[in-house]
Formats: sequence, structure tokens, C-alpha cells
Amino acid sequence: MKFSFPTRRILVAALLSPLFAPSVVHATNGYLVNGYGLKAQSLAGVGIALPQDALAAANNPAGTAWVGDRIDFGLSWFLPRRGAAITGNAVPGASDSYDGNDRKHFLIPEFGYTKQLSNATSVGVAVYGYGGLNIDYARNPFGAFGSQGSAGVNLLQLAISPSVAWKPNEQHAFGAAVNFIYQRLKVKGLSAFDNPVFSAYPGYVTDRGVDTSTGWGLRLGWIGQITPELSLGATWVSKVSATKFDKYKGLLAGAGNFDVPQTYGIGIAYKITPALTFATDIQEIKYGGVRSIANPLSNLTVLGNQLGSPNGGGFGWKDITATKFGLSYAYSKDLTLRGGYSHNGNPIPADQNFFNIAAPAVVRDHLTCGATWITGSGAELSATYIRAPRNTAKGKGSIPAALGGGEASGYLEEHILGLSYGWKM
Repeated sequence: MKFSFPTRRILVAALLSPLFAPSVVHATNGYLVNGYGLKAQSLAGVGIALPQDALAAANNPAGTAWVGDRIDFGLSWFLPRRGAAITGNAVPGASDSYDGNDRKHFLIPEFGYTKQLSNATSVGVAVYGYGGLNIDYARNPFGAFGSQGSAGVNLLQLAISPSVAWKPNEQHAFGAAVNFIYQRLKVKGLSAFDNPVFSAYPGYVTDRGVDTSTGWGLRLGWIGQITPELSLGATWVSKVSATKFDKYKGLLAGAGNFDVPQTYGIGIAYKITPALTFATDIQEIKYGGVRSIANPLSNLTVLGNQLGSPNGGGFGWKDITATKFGLSYAYSKDLTLRGGYSHNGNPIPADQNFFNIAAPAVVRDHLTCGATWITGSGAELSATYIRAPRNTAKGKGSIPAALGGGEASGYLEEHILGLSYGWKM
């Protein structure tokens, strides 16, 4: 079988993307990325009604119809700072501060391709880091409770999303994409919970090396050009029922279940002037529908449902809403400037902080900026900077009395610097 040169490039990029997977880690709106494509990230993740590049389908598959024939590559340098503290605990040596930055830097690649097949139909593929989190404690915060060695969790989710979009007329587009999710998980340092008292599957809680999981889902979307100045968009992403992490069936509820949550959102883009565009998205993330992260720890400590059982104790995450705002200004025909702000809820309730020492995904705000410069050859060079200020989530009734009581808190802050290169074909 012979492929055209652009098709070969797409296939090679898609096949090589899993090789980057060990370095793809993000923790923004919970553990899902705030937005996809560096141009959208420059606008604090706004992209439901404002497609800008070949990663558009990752935000709204209808965007594939609006960006034309193009290819985009991007790479981000991610620098999180995270840690935890325990106070007022009766277990000797437990109350202290714990630095979770034993691993400090991560690279996040992305790739997108779109092709207009006719006036009405366009196709594309986007390959990108969907979400993830990482924390790495050289000194184990669960050590006083009986855990051995260093502690940490490394979760990543890579997405490959082929898309198709259809324009019934010049004002509206509908899109659909398949969401293939590849997940990797590694957990260490939780041996205090790796016994028949706490787990339904002792020996499968921690320090089992890397495990993988895959699953398929669906994205649907619409974008409408309501007036020459106003665009609206809506998108829905199904829950992904992923294969189980068998190596960690003694930790995650449902014998290793770790599905990817459903999300949905709406977006608005409005041209204030021909050069200045204001855009906003509102996104809902349904973490509460994934039992392994939504089940509270009290399912174990109060109800007696062991880790790994169908209703086993977990991390107690709840649904959150993310609200995003962005401004894009075409300073000249060759230079576009962008900036944005977003705010999201904290998925971790105050009484669930103890187990979430292993996953303090508590960032709530993002401040972003970026620019795109069009070269003399027509290529587009884009740069993005994202700052997520430190947020500390303080516990309230977070450590069970059986484990010594007191409170646990976690903090997270992020710096992300991204560069991308794209061109229209």
C-alpha cells in the first residue's frame, strides 16, 4: 500500500507519539489539561467556538471544518511544584512537611493534521497529552504509618483523535471524533495499605511497576457563525470505559478500574473589532462518575469497603466547572498576540486530603499569554506561557481517627512554556 507524503507524515507521527508518552504529564483542571493546542492554551484553554489550528478537534471536532488544510507540531516544557503537609497527627513522626518534587521537569508533545476533502467535508487527526499527574516524594509522607521507601504516583493519558466535520452551509459545522486514550500508571510507597485489612487484593496496591490501560470514546461538536462577529460552539465528550490497571487492582475501586470522565462545554467568540476577538468557554468535568477517584476514603474507614472492591475507598473527587476567558489581537498581518485567564473548582473536598497526598491536583487559576508570528515563507511560529499560581488545599477532618487524626494539606503550582510550528498546505 502506498501513501502520499503528507499521509506518511501523519502515520509516522501517530505511531511515534506513544514513545513520548512517559514524559507526558499534566495536572491542571484536576488531572485534565486546560485546553489543547498551544494557541488555545495561550487563551487559557479557550477553543470550543474559536478553532485556530490542526489541534482544533481536541477542543471541538467541529473546528476541523474551519481551519483548512494544515499541520501543527508543538512541544511544551512543564514545571510543576507540589507537596503536602500533615499536622496534628498522633502517629509519631507523621506531622511534617513533604516535598514532592523529586522529578521536576516534563516534556509534552502534540501534533495535528487537517484536510478539507470538499466544500462540505473535512477530516483530521490530533495527537496530544489528554491529562495526567505526577508527584514524587523522596521522603515518604506515609512512612510513619508503615510505608517503605520513596512515594509517588505517575499517571499519564495520551489521546489520538481522528475527526470528521461537515458544513451543511457556510454558517454551521458539525463534527465527530473518535477518542482513543492510552494510559500509564505507576504507584510506589503505599505499602502501609497493602495488606488484607485495607485491600481486597493485597500485593496489588503499590510498587508494581508501570501498568497500561486503553479505551475508546466519542467527541461531538457544533460551531455556528451566528453573525459576522459572533460565533457559538458546543461540545460533548463521552466517558471512556478503559481497560483495568490489573497491577493496581488492590488500590483502585472495581479491581483496577480507571475510566476517563465525561466532559461537556459551551463557547462564545466575539470580534470586538476586526483585529480584536474576545472568547470564553465553560466546561464541566464529571470526575464524580469515575468511582475509583470519586469514592471517598470513608468507604474504607467507615463502611469497611476495602481498596479495590467495587465500592472501595478512593480519593473522593467531585465534579468541577472550569470557566475560561481569552483575548486575541491581530497586531499586524504577521503577528497575533493572545492572553487569557481561567478558573476551576477544586475536585478534592477538604475531608479527602489525606489520601490525596498522592495526588494533590488542586490548581484553580491559570494566567496565560502567547503570540504567533507568520514567517516570510508562510509558516507559523507560536509561543505560549502558562502560570498557575500556587494553591494550597487545607484539610478539614481529613485524617481518620484510626490513623491518628489531624489534618493533611496539599499544594500545587505550575509553569508551562510551549513552542509550536505549523503551516497551511
